[in-house]
Amino acid sequence: MNISNIDFSILIIYAITILSIGLYVSRTKKGKEKNSSDYFLASKSLPWWAIGASLIAANISAEQFIGMSGSGFAIGLAIASYEFMAALTLIIVGKYFLPIFIKKGIYTIPEFLEKRYNANVKSVLAVFWIFLFVFVNLTSVLYLGGTALDTIIGNGDGALVLNSVIGLGLFAAAYSLWGGLSSVAWTDVIQVILLVIGGLITTVITLNHLTEDGGVLNGLSYIYEKAPEKFNMILNSTDKGYSDLPGIAVLAGGMWIANIYYWGFNQYIIQRTLAAKSLKESQKGIVFAAVLKMIIPLIVVVPGIIAYVMFTENPEAAQAFTSPDGSILNDKAYPWLISSFIPTGLKGIILAALSAAIVSSLASMLNSTSTIFTLDIYKSIVNKSASEKNLVTVGRVSGLIALIIAIIIAPILGNIDQAFQFIQEWTGVVSPGILAIFMLGLFWNKTSAKAAVIGALCSIPIALFFKVGPKGWSSLELFPNLPFMHQMGLTFIITSTIMIAISYFDNGKGRDIKGIELSKKLFQTSSGFNIASIIIILLLAAIYTIFW
Repeated sequence: MNISNIDFSILIIYAITILSIGLYVSRTKKGKEKNSSDYFLASKSLPWWAIGASLIAANISAEQFIGMSGSGFAIGLAIASYEFMAALTLIIVGKYFLPIFIKKGIYTIPEFLEKRYNANVKSVLAVFWIFLFVFVNLTSVLYLGGTALDTIIGNGDGALVLNSVIGLGLFAAAYSLWGGLSSVAWTDVIQVILLVIGGLITTVITLNHLTEDGGVLNGLSYIYEKAPEKFNMILNSTDKGYSDLPGIAVLAGGMWIANIYYWGFNQYIIQRTLAAKSLKESQKGIVFAAVLKMIIPLIVVVPGIIAYVMFTENPEAAQAFTSPDGSILNDKAYPWLISSFIPTGLKGIILAALSAAIVSSLASMLNSTSTIFTLDIYKSIVNKSASEKNLVTVGRVSGLIALIIAIIIAPILGNIDQAFQFIQEWTGVVSPGILAIFMLGLFWNKTSAKAAVIGALCSIPIALFFKVGPKGWSSLELFPNLPFMHQMGLTFIITSTIMIAISYFDNGKGRDIKGIELSKKLFQTSSGFNIASIIIILLLAAIYTIFW
C-alpha cells in the first residue's frame, strides 16, 4: 500500500461530503414530485459560477490528469493547445451558439436537431451520441481512473483496477442517477475547487524537488533548460508527436473541429449551460470556464514534462516508466509523481482531487446519456405519452444500464498508450459529421433535413476511410496516411460539400422551411463578457508567441 490511514480518512471525508451534498441539493419539497425539468435541467436555476465550475469539472477527468500528463511526457507543452484553444472556443460558443439554443428552449442537443430538421435526424444523432458516451467516454474515464488509483493506492500491477472501476462508477451513480443535474452541478462546484487546488499542489511540490534550492520558478527554469523541445507549442514535421498535433493545424485546422464539437454540441458539456437562469447568466458562466481553462495546463501538462525530465536523469524513474517489453509507459507520469513525491496527508487531498475529477465527469456523462436516451429516444419513439414520473425513472434506469456496460468494457482498454490521444482520435470519427450538420443548420438557412441525414450517414465511412492508412489496416496507396487532425478536417469538408449539394437540390435558392433567421441583436453580449474575451485572446496570443 502506498497510502496511509490519514490519506484514506481524507478520501472517506471527501466521499461522504460529496454524497451528502449531492443528495441534499436534489431533494424535493414535501408533496412535490421531481419532474423532467428538475431532473435533467436542474429546474433551469443554475447561477453563472455553478455553470462555469460544472463545465470544468465535467471536462477535467482522468483523461486529462492521466492521459494529458502522459501526452505532456511524450509530446510536451504542445498538447496544451487542447486547453488553450478550448478557452477561445468557449467564447465563440457563448456568443454565437448559446443565444440560438436558449431561444429554442431545448433540453438536449438532439432536440435542437428535431426543431431545425426533423425527428429522423434527431434519432440518428441520438444513437451516435449514446454509443460514443458509453463505449468511448464512460469506458475511458473509468479505466483511466481505475489505473490511477491502482498506481497510487496499490502497486501499479493492475490488481486494483477492476475494483477501482466498479467503486468509482457506483459512487458517481449514487448521487447523480438519483438527483439528476442538480446533484451533478452543485457537487461540481466542490469538485472543481478540489481538483484545481490538488492539481496545483502536485505541480508545486514536484517542481520543488527538481533543484537543490527548490522553488517553483527554479523548477520551471530547470525543466525548460533540460527539455526545451518539450516547450514547442507548434510542432514541426520532424518532431515527435507531429502526427497527433500537426503544426499549424492546431490553430487553423482540425483542432477547431474537435473543440467546437466538444464545447458546442456535446450534450454532457452544453447541458449545464441550458440549465441557466438566463442567457446572460449562461454566458457569464461560460466565460468563467474559459478563464479557468487558461490555468489547466499548469495542472495537467506541466507535471508530465516534469516526469519526463526525471525520467531522463533518474535510473529509478526510468525503470518505473519502462514496461517488461521495453516500451515507455507515458501515462504513468501523473500517478508516479503522486506516489513518489506527495507526502502523507497531502496525498489524501491529491487523491480526493483526482477522484473528484473522475467522479464529476462520470456523473455528467451518466446524466447526459440518460437525458438523451429518455427524452430523445424513449419519449419520442417508445412512449410519447410518458408521465413526468415515468421519465425520471427511465432516466435513472438507463443511466445505470449505461454504467454497467461501461464497467464491463473498461478493462479492455488495458493496452492503450496515450489514452488522451486515443479518445480524441475515436471521437474524431463522429465529430466532423456532427459538426457539419450543426454548423450548416445554425448558420445556413438553406440546409435541408435530407442533407443532414445523408451527411450523418456518410461522415462515418468517410472518416473510417482516412483512418485505414494511419492505423496500418492497409498498405494500399489508395488510403492516405494523414495526421488525425487532417483526417477530421477533410471529413468535415467532404461531409459539408455533400450536404450543400443535396440542400441546393432540395431547396434551390430558397430558404429551408425550418431555416433559422439570424440577426445582429441575437448575438449581442455584455461589456463584461466582451472585456473578459479580449483579455483571454491577448493572453493566448502572448503564449503562442513566446512558445511558438
